[in-house]
Amino acid sequence: MRGKKILGGVVLVGIAVYLLNASWLAAPSSPGTPRILAHRGVHQTYSRVGLDAETCTAARMDPPSHEFMENTIPSMRAAFAAGADVVELDVHLTPDKVFAVLHDWTVDCRTEGQGVTEETPWTTLKTLDVGYGYTADGGKSFPLRGKGVGLMPRLEDVYAAFPDGSFLVNFKSRRVEEGEALAAMLKADPKARAATFGVYGGSEPTQAALKAVPGLKGFDRTMLKACLLPYEAYGWTGIVPSGCRNTIVALPVDYAPYAWGWPHRFMQRMRDAGSEVILVGPYGGDFSTGIDTPEQAAKVPKGFDGYVWTNKVETIGPLLKGR
Repeated sequence: MRGKKILGGVVLVGIAVYLLNASWLAAPSSPGTPRILAHRGVHQTYSRVGLDAETCTAARMDPPSHEFMENTIPSMRAAFAAGADVVELDVHLTPDKVFAVLHDWTVDCRTEGQGVTEETPWTTLKTLDVGYGYTADGGKSFPLRGKGVGLMPRLEDVYAAFPDGSFLVNFKSRRVEEGEALAAMLKADPKARAATFGVYGGSEPTQAALKAVPGLKGFDRTMLKACLLPYEAYGWTGIVPSGCRNTIVALPVDYAPYAWGWPHRFMQRMRDAGSEVILVGPYGGDFSTGIDTPEQAAKVPKGFDGYVWTNKVETIGPLLKGR
């Protein structure tokens, strides 16, 4: 008899947990449309085989189907035209206190210049050819060379070019100074603040910016762990960890199905906690993997109205927006 009572209790608990986390019970009455986050704008993709932190990605580009170069104003304009709601970009604070928009830690890979990006004055950076180093055939040809001269923008140039745009700013360094400088810019320019969807990257500048700008959202690796690990531990109760509140939650598409209440109950909980959710590509140790193929896009749940991170906005944007 005692065994039956225990079994019955276990069954009841199981049913309660199921109902508490049943996605279908939280499904929206009118399914939303995914919002698209274009990583680096429309850009040249590259092979990720054997990729490490020192790899020059411009030297392993895929055969080009267009002439757009990442982190440039033309690439961002093309991304918004393809359906992007937010464009991700990378910044470095130069010695003359300018936020240069470029991904690489050094200028050696993508341009004809040499040196650490954050140590190079803007007066030099603005003259470089950001298409100089691209090759898809091991250096036999450079199809974009000469086409990127002067295309590296300042962050303020980006904000001015897209007064109605929205941007996720990636700090490439770990300098507190970068976060403080961005905070000062956003406080001085309400339009720039309105155009800043969020910040992420190096913990020190990210934390400095979040502390200085009320209401600004962002994340780093420590913040993501402070949200997702506790959520997996006790999110089944419906309690949302403090680390998941008023933040940005980046969730790999291959891990998402294991989040309690995925997708609709999970999204409802995050919305109620004041947080945005970005669905990124399969986990690979960083955030550069995106939802870049029709097969990956098919894993985005119907009715998902969070953000989808992609490196192929020109194909994934229309695909997800039109389904």
